Amino acid sequence: MQDQRPSLTRRGFVKGVGAASIAATTGPFLRGQDKSGSKRLILGSGEHRYECAHDWLEPPKGIKWGDTHGLCQDAGGHIYVAHTVHGSSERGDAVVVFDAKGKFVKSWGEEFRGGAHGLDIRKEGSDEFLYHCDIGRRLVVKTSLGGEVLWEKSFPSEAGVYKDKSGFRPTNVAFAPDGGFYVGDGYGSSYIHQYNAAGDYVRTIGLPGKEKGQLSCPHGLWVDDRSKPARLVVADRSNRRLQYFTLDGEHIGFVHDGIRLPCHFKTRGEWMLIPDLESAVMILNGKNKVVATLGDGHPSKLRGAPREKFIAGKFVHPHDAIFLHNGDILVAEWVPIGRITLLRKIG
Repeated sequence: MQDQRPSLTRRGFVKGVGAASIAATTGPFLRGQDKSGSKRLILGSGEHRYECAHDWLEPPKGIKWGDTHGLCQDAGGHIYVAHTVHGSSERGDAVVVFDAKGKFVKSWGEEFRGGAHGLDIRKEGSDEFLYHCDIGRRLVVKTSLGGEVLWEKSFPSEAGVYKDKSGFRPTNVAFAPDGGFYVGDGYGSSYIHQYNAAGDYVRTIGLPGKEKGQLSCPHGLWVDDRSKPARLVVADRSNRRLQYFTLDGEHIGFVHDGIRLPCHFKTRGEWMLIPDLESAVMILNGKNKVVATLGDGHPSKLRGAPREKFIAGKFVHPHDAIFLHNGDILVAEWVPIGRITLLRKIG
């Protein structure tokens, strides 16, 4: 049965967490401890238990987090954070790099300031590359790990669905097994565009709407290879569901249970990780059943609140989450002062 709850856009979400609501919200901010400061802050249960450490990654002097949007980790363990950059920052670097222990390494990408959104990494041959979605300049950009721009793509004119770039605001990418990739136009016109390994346009998947095969803010997408054949899973966010397609774009089905406002995906073995903008991080098993809801802070009214109002162990608006190589989880939140939380796996 199709979810009958009303859809919610990012703009509408902002309107729903106004200053009056924030002022009425209270709660302590504690770094991974309870009020006494003596106990570790543990989220989850059973095999999905994590020690929570808020603000595990902090930007270097001269840079202040804006909305923290995208996360990825390279083969060597370096962690990349894409953020919009706070207006008071002395430096405009929108990509900040840390080592596996959370120590700052370098930063770059001033051209992404204000628009840094989706960020994913792929190995191609012997090298790794970053794929950025820039919602400010309305571009998909491929760079080296050090920030060298290899190509930029605007809207696909071949699709025949755009008058100009104003209708295109890409939010995330997914990587196809054959070397191609998919682009989700989440903040533009709610299409998904498929490209081959050479970067040539192949087809457009989906139409704007609520029915099967239709999308409303396809914010995140991923090639889910936990079952065979692999399938394209889409965070059909404003429709409050996951939607599955074949790799050629044919609709397969929906997942509704436990889904609120899904943002993106990562997989590790049987598990699929979903940061949900309605204040939680979900883990789904191979049957797409929610087995853990971590840090559930819903309903949160803290998007524009100062840091001291944040509640320990509760998420505000998770926007991206990744499994680190050691099995820990890293979470980036859509808050204008940014926040990166480490969930350290227990057991």
